[in-house]
Amino acid sequence: MDTLESLLAAIAPTGKSREILNPATGAVVGLAPVHTVDDLEKAVSAAQEAQQGWAALGHVARSEVMLKVADAIDANAEALAQLLSREQGKPLNGPNARFEVGGASAWLRVAASTPLETELLVEDENGRSEMTYRPIGVVGAISPWNWPMMIAMWQIAPSIRMGNAVVAKPSEYTPLSVLALVAVMNTVLPAGLVTVISGDREIGAALSSHPSIGKVMFTGSTATGKAIIRNSADTVKRLTLELGGNDAGIVLPDVDPKAIAEGLFWGAFINTGQTCACLKRLYVHDSVFDEVVAELTAIAGAMPMGEGTNEDNVLGPLQNKQQYDVVARLVESARKGGGRVVLGGNPDTSQPGYFYPTTLVADVPNDNPLVQEEQFGPALPIIRYSNIEDAIAMANGVDVGLGASVWSADRSKALEVAARIEAGTVWINSHGGVNPMVPFGGAKQSGYGLEFGVEGLKALGIPQVINS
Repeated sequence: MDTLESLLAAIAPTGKSREILNPATGAVVGLAPVHTVDDLEKAVSAAQEAQQGWAALGHVARSEVMLKVADAIDANAEALAQLLSREQGKPLNGPNARFEVGGASAWLRVAASTPLETELLVEDENGRSEMTYRPIGVVGAISPWNWPMMIAMWQIAPSIRMGNAVVAKPSEYTPLSVLALVAVMNTVLPAGLVTVISGDREIGAALSSHPSIGKVMFTGSTATGKAIIRNSADTVKRLTLELGGNDAGIVLPDVDPKAIAEGLFWGAFINTGQTCACLKRLYVHDSVFDEVVAELTAIAGAMPMGEGTNEDNVLGPLQNKQQYDVVARLVESARKGGGRVVLGGNPDTSQPGYFYPTTLVADVPNDNPLVQEEQFGPALPIIRYSNIEDAIAMANGVDVGLGASVWSADRSKALEVAARIEAGTVWINSHGGVNPMVPFGGAKQSGYGLEFGVEGLKALGIPQVINS
């Protein structure tokens, strides 16, 4: 399966199917199966059967298999990236398709190699207490369309490392990428251990309420996360939810605007702004506001946007029409609300594809919808402030709190501000970078539960304390 054609052949549906279109061109990428609730039932049954033997292998043997799976992904990396670029729209180069496939392999290797030791809790004259983690059983993994391969791996890798089986449901916008990734994985993994079910909301609802699924991992919107919570309640499922973010960045007056401009750009526009932990609201001190806007405009205006398989591009289209319409609506609301469009804001609707130009809107009122709603696209509002207390209050003034950032030449000042921001992760002089060994999760309505590292592994097990 080391070519795009062989990948598509390997995942070609045998039953009912639907076309998946390239969001940059409208061309057909491939056919996705249309699975049913009956298909889900079969996948869960197969997962239950496969899970017993997989769990019995133990951590060391499971890790050895997982490293072989990572080798298989690496051997098929270019074909996977080509498919991902066509289906999701992201370019091959930059922090995009090839980067994402490499990240999926890297996260799998780290999950396989991270030690998880039995924890000695108490040992004294009264006895010994220790805690270990048992497999949950079958995990339901529901992943989004923005980073379809990498986020699916964030869910699958720790699940199987901990002895679980997985039934994965990708977004209906990007099913081929996850189907292909898992097809490559399944050249090594035991049959039935990881299965992809491609379907709509009915499948998602059935998965999140299924009595034989012990945990659901979900990355996506807060609204869908709330629906999953409701669906999972009757069976008291364990949940890890990484939901919406509307990340704020605060620029302090001591910065060098030129030095931070590229970091600000990638913090806001990686994956064309389609990232949960993107910088989505930028608060800049009045004394450096104009310089920051000018330097950021110079960087953003030079970044090429276009069809993903063109090796020169680093920005692509919005993945779907629904998201394009959200961005267009919010930019127009900022324009009508007095915002000053300094770059972009003028999409060329005569061309194919859901391309919205890189857009910067300065001097947007903080109560404007472009600031208060998550745009999830290539449009950044830049808000002026003069008092740090006001900036912190505005940064904290939304009901989500996934990530945030503080930009300053003085680390101690930055840390003081960071400690007051209501977010699961705060970066200093960068935004959005994640590490497979550093726990990641949200505050407020950005969800709950941690992913990555030792804490992420623990979240895919059932803690068991043994007293002796």
